[in-house]
Amino acid sequence: MGLVALVADDSMLIRHTVCRFLEERGFAVVAVSNGQEAIDKLQELRPSIVITDIMMPKIDGTQLITALKKSPDTAKIPIVIVAGRNSGFEHTEKRANFVIFKDIDVESQLKNALSAIFGTKAAAGKS
Repeated sequence: MGLVALVADDSMLIRHTVCRFLEERGFAVVAVSNGQEAIDKLQELRPSIVITDIMMPKIDGTQLITALKKSPDTAKIPIVIVAGRNSGFEHTEKRANFVIFKDIDVESQLKNALSAIFGTKAAAGKS
């Protein structure tokens, strides 16, 4: 199996944008709308990357990151946070590999994150 992404965001628009971007680059994508659903999916799935919002219902992104880092099975999975530019999470949440901002071009930021995590080939997309 190739690269698998778990996307957790309560915004349907952000989920759609991120999922489409990743699928165009060959990722199999599992999308959920909150941190609890993400934790549930981790029982059956070992994603190559987790992309998460911070502000979500039930279990937020910070709690999801804590759960990921606590388990030896998931502690090394790269994490990308999607947050509002004025949220300040890029300064307070240091356990993620990248923070990208919802209110700036999400796709170009995702491309930079994928390139840094997986190399330029993963970020390039299908021709």
